[in-house]
Formats: sequence, C-alpha cells, structure tokens
Amino acid sequence: MQAVGLEELTGGTPAGVDEALGLVDGFDAALAGGFGRLGAEQAAALAALAGALAGSPLGGPAAEAAEKIAAGAVAEAHLLTLAGARTALLGSVHDALLARLDGAAGRTRADGPAAAGDDIAANLLAGCRSWLAELAIAGWRGVDHDLVSAADRFVEGLLKEPRLRGAAVLLDGLAAELRASSPVAAMESVPERRWADLWARGMLLTRAGAAAAEAEPVSGRLLVLGADVHEHGTSVQVQVHGVLEVAGGDARLVRTSVAASKVDTITGPQMWRLLDAHPTLLKALAERRCLNVADMALRPGGDLIWDDAKARAGKEADPFAVARVQLAEAVAPGPPPLDRHPVRIAEPVFLEGYAVNGTALELDGRAINLDLERLPACGPVTPDLVRASSSCIGLVRWDAGTWRVQPLAVRAMVKKKPVEACTGDWALGPTDPKVLKAANRTGDAVGVLRERAGRLLRK
Repeated sequence: MQAVGLEELTGGTPAGVDEALGLVDGFDAALAGGFGRLGAEQAAALAALAGALAGSPLGGPAAEAAEKIAAGAVAEAHLLTLAGARTALLGSVHDALLARLDGAAGRTRADGPAAAGDDIAANLLAGCRSWLAELAIAGWRGVDHDLVSAADRFVEGLLKEPRLRGAAVLLDGLAAELRASSPVAAMESVPERRWADLWARGMLLTRAGAAAAEAEPVSGRLLVLGADVHEHGTSVQVQVHGVLEVAGGDARLVRTSVAASKVDTITGPQMWRLLDAHPTLLKALAERRCLNVADMALRPGGDLIWDDAKARAGKEADPFAVARVQLAEAVAPGPPPLDRHPVRIAEPVFLEGYAVNGTALELDGRAINLDLERLPACGPVTPDLVRASSSCIGLVRWDAGTWRVQPLAVRAMVKKKPVEACTGDWALGPTDPKVLKAANRTGDAVGVLRERAGRLLRK
C-alpha cells in the first residue's frame, strides 16, 4: 500500500455508512427490549430499517414484516425477513468499506459466491429458529436461565452434523454468553450490536438450505504472509494468511485456521504446544518456509481447510519479499453473502517507510491507527518493537468507525541493529533467551495437564 492508498483510507467514511449503521442501532435497541412489547420508537426503528431497503427485493417483505410485528403479530417468517434485512444493510456497509480498501491497496477481487447448501437436519434447524424467535420476542432484558437452556438439545444435535458445525458453534456461543449474563435484566449495559449480530446470523444459518457450501480441492504452493492469533479462556485459534500459487491460474489470497481447546492458565508461548497436531504448519511458521499443498479443500470464500497430511514444508520464503512482490498481484476472494459484515474485514497489506507516533502509523503526512491490543503474548511482536519498526505486514480492519492496522510481522532497528519478528516465529518454541528462561522456570503446564488428564482416563 503506497502513500496514495493511505490517503484514500484516511479520507473519511464512505457515503451512507454512518446512516446505515444508525438504522442498525435502532433495530438492535428494539431487539434488546423485545419484539413482543414494541413502543412507538421501536416500531419506527423497524419501519426505518425496512424503508432503507425499499428499492431492493427485500423492501416489500421487510416493510410487511415490520408492520406485522409492530401490530403484535410476531411470526417466525417475519423475524427471518428482518434478520435478512439487517444483514443486507450491514452487507452494503461492508461492500462500501471493502471497495475503499481494495482501491487503496490496488487489489483485484473475485466475485462472491452465491448462497448455496443442502437442506439437512430440517427438524433441528426449525427448533433452533424457534428458540431464536423466542429470544427476539422476550428481548435480551427478558432472558433467563430457562429460556437459555432450551437451546441445549438442538445445539447438541447440530454439533453431530459437520456441515452445520458453524451454526452449532455460533448458537452454542450465544447461549453460553446469555447463560453467563443471566438474568440479563440485572446487567448495567447489554452488548446490543454483538448479540444482535449473533441472533441475525443464527436466524439465517438455520434457514432451509443454509448448510456449508462444498469446497474444491486445490494444489499448489502456499506462501505465508503472517499468523493472526485469536485467544480466549477456553480456546485458541491461529489463522494463517498467505498467497496460494496454483499451476495455470492466478495467485490467490487465502487463509487457513487451526484451533484447540485450552484452559485459561495456558497462555504465552506455551499456547503453541496445544496445536502440535499440525507439525507441518507449525514448522513452516517457525522456520518461515512455504508449504506445498496437494488436494486440500478450499471454500469459495478463500478459507483453506487445513489438513496437515496434505501438506509438506518447502523452501524458506521471506514473508516480506512475498508481501512486496506478490501481495498486490494476488486475487482476493469475494466474501460469501453471510460473511459481508464490517467486523469480518481483515485484509493483509504491506507498509514500509513509515514512522510510528504513539499508536499511530504515519506515512507522507497521513496517519492510521495501530491495533496493538491484538498483539498476542505467544510471539515476539511486541508494542515496543512495532513502535521501532519502519516496515510491516499487517491486517487492515475497520473498528469503531475507523481503520486500524494489526501488525503480523515487522522490521525494525533495535540498538542500531536490524530486527525482524513474525507472530509465528515461536511456533516450535520461543527463541528469545529471556522468554525461554522464564518458560523453563514456570515448567511445562501443557505436559502436566495432559499427564493428569491421562491418569483420569486410565482410572
């Protein structure tokens, strides 16, 4: 991304974005109070959201749904229509922001795939939609333990169907958050946007024919750009971004993820031990090697379904060289319909020749915020190293009304010596002597927990 690109990103929000998000906020406030007891203000918010789609195929059904719900006739079909309307409005925001980012980066993007999927486990999906409808009628303030628990048997059934795993995990997560917050009426504030996002996506993922689309097998060379670590108290996910070279075709931007369950006492570099079922991927990250993949499944939205048995580590590949030479030429995937949401924007970019002032990256008189809070403790990329850097590979995100860059790899001068650091450098263990000494002092927590778990299983 050159200076002109940074100028485009910092040139203000695309027209209509703020107005669209205001309509979504009105819908979310109505959902928080419950569609079973709408006041005049909440009914007007639903009508306004439907009105914004008047020129689209959803306009008529959305207007009818808003009118029926305001009159007290809350039907599941009406709720599904409004969930679609809200998703479409956020999708338009996503498209406007992504077009701005693609223009700034000079990026070519493929067309998004059409919605597709099989109609499977219809009874379970209907039960999930019924539960989500009850949530919407009660509103977040009306949620209690009994209402949350009603989802358990449906989620358990969905988890047994691989193609519905996404819907199952989403609903299980929503139920867990609501259970932990119940009674929600006692909360000082409700995360209206987050829970409404989960509710609307859940409604659409459980509709007929919403099972995951089939993936295509691909073979080629995966050049790693960087790794993004998502860590929570009970799970960790590493999402690797890269450029996939396919024989006879254009290079593509792809991402692949591996995950594991954990306990909250396992943090820092020890986290990588939880992912040792993927040794080839970890070796490529730690040694900065490319990966040769054969017949690995690639979803239409650019997600490579990682299978360590179908990959082997290749030659060393400098991620900075890959970013400088191939990132601009690689074709980005078009997002699937349900993934068109501003929060899902995370696009790899390469920046160099900048200076860091506090938490802002400055280049040719323009500034963009750095997202230092996302830097994981399991790698060598630290806030101080980012502040000393002049080149980085990062993910551009749109958060709270502004663009931010999350560094994945940086080049810096430390004590007059050049230093490079990537998030995945410690995938096979820390290389910093101080960190290694501290890890030896605290012991092997993963090994201890596994040994204890083995004892319990043997009993």
